[in-house]
Amino acid sequence: MAADSPAPVSGDAFTPLTSDHLDVGDGHSIYVESVGRSDGIPAVYLHGGPGSGCQPDHRRLFDPQRFHTVLFDQRGAGRSRPKGLREHNTLPHLIADMETIRRKFGFDKWLVVGGSWGATLALAYAQAHPEHVSGIVLRATFFGTRDELHDVFNVILPRHYPGLHEDYLSVLPESERTDPLPHFYRRILDADPAVHIPAIRAWGGTESILSEVAPKRTRLDRAALTSTTGPMPATPAMEAHYFLHDAFMRPRQLMDDAGKLNGIPSVIVQGRYDLLCPPVNSHALAARWSDAEVRIVEGAGHSLYDPGVRDAVMKAVADVASKLK
Repeated sequence: MAADSPAPVSGDAFTPLTSDHLDVGDGHSIYVESVGRSDGIPAVYLHGGPGSGCQPDHRRLFDPQRFHTVLFDQRGAGRSRPKGLREHNTLPHLIADMETIRRKFGFDKWLVVGGSWGATLALAYAQAHPEHVSGIVLRATFFGTRDELHDVFNVILPRHYPGLHEDYLSVLPESERTDPLPHFYRRILDADPAVHIPAIRAWGGTESILSEVAPKRTRLDRAALTSTTGPMPATPAMEAHYFLHDAFMRPRQLMDDAGKLNGIPSVIVQGRYDLLCPPVNSHALAARWSDAEVRIVEGAGHSLYDPGVRDAVMKAVADVASKLK
């Protein structure tokens, strides 16, 4: 789901040890960096979106005196090249890229950390390669299913933000508003700017508002939705690509395969009022995964930067690391 707004980072301890572009084939070159100590506990951070990218502040989730952390921008995202490329860009491709990165650094196992879409990728990777996962920390569990997206945009959105829901639907003709999600995906991916710009701005703006427990605004500027100037939201096109294809997974894949995670220690950090990835997801996952502990952050929503969430993720990373053999 949507990316988080980062806080600035400073200090030599968080300066990358390495940073490079890694050719993973299919015309993709992904940006990879590492931080911490070269003999530290191996860890990898998975950003959200899909389509956002890692931020400097994400390095701060890991104690640089304790971890050797790898952060990378997924295919088509952030500093990876070509930016926005959706060809040969699927969940199995991202899992394969993680294995390429793991082997490049010589890690046998690593601690896998991700939030929102990063949690989706973390679960999918761990279920595909449990032998290479020492522990897992998730924030805001997202299974990448049609049902979740339906609930968010067709049930939760109009229930909590009816005015915003009207703004969101305003870019669609009346005939497309009864089942808006496939029409949004199609419009976001349309080559015509007159079609994709309003859809991208409406989707991105709505998702941004839903991601915060106390957003500064609760409505879209309808007049600005067709603007061809100013920055465009970074994630909607990649999200539409993945969501249109059910995140390149079979139905209920991550829940059905949860048993493959048994034996892997985990903490799931969950905002009580997360509208994008509600607590029911984390609760359902933990019910099938005996080694997972859910930690609720009261008064928080979806964003890593809602009150208490970032600190809870940092503590979860440290606590899971303490359980590693």
